[in-house]
Amino acid sequence: MTSCLPLDLATGALLLWLGLGLLGFLLGGWLALACRLVFPLSSVVALLLTTAGFTALTATPDDLQLRGSLPALPWSFQIDPLSGFFLILLGLLAFAVALFATGYFRSLPGPDLRRLLLQYHSFLLGMGLVLLAANAFTFLVAWEIMALASYFLVVTEHEEADSQRAGFLYLLIAHLGALSILLGFVLLAGATIAQGGPFSAMLNAPLNPFWASTAFLLTFFGFSAKAGLLPLHIWLPDAHPAAPAPVSALMSGAMLQMAFYGMLRVDFLFFGKLALWWGPFVLVVGLATALFGVLFAAVQTDMKRLLAYSSMENMGLIMVAFGLALIFRAHGLNALAALALAAALYHALNHAFFKGLLFLGSGSVLHGAGSVAMDHLGGLIRRMPQTAFFMLLGTLAIAGLPPLNGFASEWLLLQAFLLSPALPQSTLSAVLPLAASGVVLAVALAAYAMVKFYGITFLGQARGTRHVHEAGRWERSAMALLSLACIFLGLFPGVLLNLLHPVLLEMLGQGFAVQQGLWLTPVSAQRASYSPVIFFLGMATALGLGFLLIWSLFGRPLRRVPVWACGFPVRTSAMQDSPLGFVQPLLRIFAPLYQAERQADDAGRWRVRIGEPVYRGIYQPLNRIVLWLSAQVLRLQQGRITLYLLYSFLTLLILLAIWR
Repeated sequence: MTSCLPLDLATGALLLWLGLGLLGFLLGGWLALACRLVFPLSSVVALLLTTAGFTALTATPDDLQLRGSLPALPWSFQIDPLSGFFLILLGLLAFAVALFATGYFRSLPGPDLRRLLLQYHSFLLGMGLVLLAANAFTFLVAWEIMALASYFLVVTEHEEADSQRAGFLYLLIAHLGALSILLGFVLLAGATIAQGGPFSAMLNAPLNPFWASTAFLLTFFGFSAKAGLLPLHIWLPDAHPAAPAPVSALMSGAMLQMAFYGMLRVDFLFFGKLALWWGPFVLVVGLATALFGVLFAAVQTDMKRLLAYSSMENMGLIMVAFGLALIFRAHGLNALAALALAAALYHALNHAFFKGLLFLGSGSVLHGAGSVAMDHLGGLIRRMPQTAFFMLLGTLAIAGLPPLNGFASEWLLLQAFLLSPALPQSTLSAVLPLAASGVVLAVALAAYAMVKFYGITFLGQARGTRHVHEAGRWERSAMALLSLACIFLGLFPGVLLNLLHPVLLEMLGQGFAVQQGLWLTPVSAQRASYSPVIFFLGMATALGLGFLLIWSLFGRPLRRVPVWACGFPVRTSAMQDSPLGFVQPLLRIFAPLYQAERQADDAGRWRVRIGEPVYRGIYQPLNRIVLWLSAQVLRLQQGRITLYLLYSFLTLLILLAIWR
């Protein structure tokens, strides 16, 4: 073992998080002290982890092994530029979330707070261990810590039936995914699985094409379950609304990216030669996920549920970029693969920041207005102006509008698509532009959904929210930091892409030139370039000159007059667009997909219930099959010990026959 500052910092930070979880469990009875002490200290630890990540980008990769009670299964850790980048993502988001949680959880009852503090820091510990794991044993243990801790956080309000259902679905899909990852590791590690399955032994594993593809599909399926990709997404829209807002921010912004990290570590690095169909397969799954997610995000009436489906859309875009990188690498075009991979990593970090901001803002709305149901909100910009401003920045960022960060990563992805004619396969060169049009459609629909999200919630007249108050200073500080991150990453994309250079070198052996003065030029200035700073200055100048021109021509004292509303004054909030009324065109065009049902309540008001076609078409039939099989197995349970001994004896004979 050699000493390594980044690894020391990272492991030290994780141990401190574990200690803070235990301290919070002990201090939970003193509510104010626990919130004022544990969460601010947690934010400091998050900065320590971020420092470890930045240091790992330039330091020499190193590892650490600890022998436990099972010598054949050592705890093995490593840090390299890839894990360093995701440590930065986790650390920065955890820093902002901890600040927000300092004020947010003060109203939580003492016993619940004790458990939450332990589960919250166990969740952070699990994600950190996933990023540092260097063998299959450590990785899977860390993966289970992350899954179980997040499950308990999802069911924080365990008395509610919705929380129980959300927790059950999440735990079911999570363990199916973990089993799939385990089987994939067994194939990749071979005989070394008995020694914990060191990752070094899995690199370029000597598998024939069939078993290599099987291992790829198993691991991709397992990580897709955690990423919320179609059709394994059913837990995600239920889990996010059920969890507290800071937990939702971490689950969407960080935990989903742990699945992406697993794909990069296993599916991209472990296979020496990629099958030509892997990349198109991942791209199709990603594109289907993005389109499905954004179509269902647009028709949601719950803020957090809308953001959950939006997370599907963004993970789909990341998978599209990842699939494109696999395609380029399989054809030996490493420079183009680096561009696609940079777009995926860039969007992963962007998603952590703007989705974290939006979930935290939704938590502020819940505390300030008492609801996240958009049917009951409206006009919050007048009574929660600072929260509304931060949410506006997050909405513009996730909608992909320049000069914020969402546009920069999506622009890079489209640049990678525009280079697809360099592929030797004419079929791919012809089909990939169609996939690019699908990405553009998903981005456009995302902007449409976010206009609804912000407009229905913060603009117009209030829909029954009488007692509304602004978020506290801790909450506003956290949202301000994430807003600044969205602005910085949007205005200065070259800074992040230069940080990604060591990651691309590790994964592909080369990066790409990105910065020429103030211009972002991923390939060459002759093909495409983008300068967010110049764009921002030009836009600000044009708006300023336009305002001065209008003022000079028509400037006179302002006077208040009634708003023109086609001759009909808007007397009540019911005359405004409702959340579903805003998206009526989508409900009509995609009626077979939504399976909408109109229902009348006791007061005679119509409600529209949106169906979930994947759940109805796949999971409900599977559920009926499982129940039928369970009923058949029940017949074997006769309550007689002699019969059970016979079952054991027959099983032993079968195993001996197979073994011999």
